[in-house]
Amino acid sequence: MNEVYSFFFDPYIDKPVFEIVLETIAFVFGIASVYYSKKENILVYPTGLVATVITVYLLYVAEYYGDMMMNFYYSVMSIYGWYNWARTNSKEEHVVQISRTNTKEKLIGVGMFIATMIVTYLVYKGAGYQLQTANYIDIFTSGVFFTAMWYMAIKKLENWTLWIFADLITIPLYAYRGMGILSLQYVIFTVLAVQGYFAWRKSMQADA
Repeated sequence: MNEVYSFFFDPYIDKPVFEIVLETIAFVFGIASVYYSKKENILVYPTGLVATVITVYLLYVAEYYGDMMMNFYYSVMSIYGWYNWARTNSKEEHVVQISRTNTKEKLIGVGMFIATMIVTYLVYKGAGYQLQTANYIDIFTSGVFFTAMWYMAIKKLENWTLWIFADLITIPLYAYRGMGILSLQYVIFTVLAVQGYFAWRKSMQADA
């Protein structure tokens, strides 16, 4: 038990208190965001914005540019998703409803996944960063998260499948990087994402 504790929390011994506080705030708001997403509640976006903006700063300081770029994208996409989820028709019904991706959206998702990996790789190389195994994993998960965020903004059920897949990869990645709080956050994200998938699927079937 002590070994597990040390693995997750020893990296924080020399970390500035300011950064620990910020990471904790991002932790709380990040979990709140996924919880609201599961409930199909528009509060997913303002809470998510707080978490992603803070995380952008923390990852910039740590020089994890791939993840930093992804969280910057999440911030931008949160604004779009906030607008898209809020749209209503003349009957005050939400315009965007939960559905599955069609063939066109699947192809766009694959294109976004590939393009994101290429751009993330170029960001690392442009910054003169010496790529290691963790960075290549980061590049891969960036592509998955990028696509998942877009699918969530347009309320596609498949967003949850992508979140679960990438979350499971990110848990040990952040633990390896010495970001135990964020690693634990992704454990909770995974549980909420599984719940979110079944909640959205049930809602979609009820509306069918």
